[in-house]
Amino acid sequence: MTQRHRRGPVKAYRNMEFLSSDRARTLRILAEYLEPEARFERYDVEDTIVFFGSARARREEEGEGRAHLAEYYDAAEELAYRMTTWSKSLNNHRHRFIVCSGGGPGIMEAANRGASRAKGLSVGLGISLPMEQGINPWVSHELAFEFHYFFMRKFWFVYLSKALVVFPGGFGTMDELFEVLTLVQTGKASSPRPIVLFGKEFWKEVVDWEALVRWGVISREDLDLFRVVDTVDEAFEFLVGELTRIHGL
Repeated sequence: MTQRHRRGPVKAYRNMEFLSSDRARTLRILAEYLEPEARFERYDVEDTIVFFGSARARREEEGEGRAHLAEYYDAAEELAYRMTTWSKSLNNHRHRFIVCSGGGPGIMEAANRGASRAKGLSVGLGISLPMEQGINPWVSHELAFEFHYFFMRKFWFVYLSKALVVFPGGFGTMDELFEVLTLVQTGKASSPRPIVLFGKEFWKEVVDWEALVRWGVISREDLDLFRVVDTVDEAFEFLVGELTRIHGL
């Protein structure tokens, strides 16, 4: 009798060839729901402040990248630092407002870096992409995730979020922003949440919100779904005010 026969056949849940096959796609999708859910419960993460923005932004002193994006990196780091410091001062385990990003470089790294500077936890919802460098070093190790499916990553962005801050970014940032706006506009988001668009010059040039109203494809009231700001102070005051109002802090 061979060694293989003595041990018996491989159980289905240990069969990596099967688990990597098309037939097991549903299991892989479910795993990207259940495993993060278990970890979020373990570390008592119920509400997050999500930061979106370009992966191409760099710190000004690094001497690379685009100078106009460097200021947004610094602003994202400072805002995440201030929001984390504020949330820790609440001393309320039900409302921790933990900073969450896509886990990559640029604005994502800045947000996690700011939370780390405030000695707070932060979440990184990474995605496996050929051009990405992996999870940035400022994400809390116990809350670092790597997703295969974009839609499961987006689910976790939105499901726990109590506020969103969107910095200048490209296709990925726009995709995430407009999906969230659609969910809020249509009432599919589970609760109200403040949405901040950071950088008036960028947003005015890139998206003509008034044109959407003029063409009748959105309502004038839809412009109230978000607030465009230009400074960390504006963003901080708006977020704290809205989170305090909505959650009765």
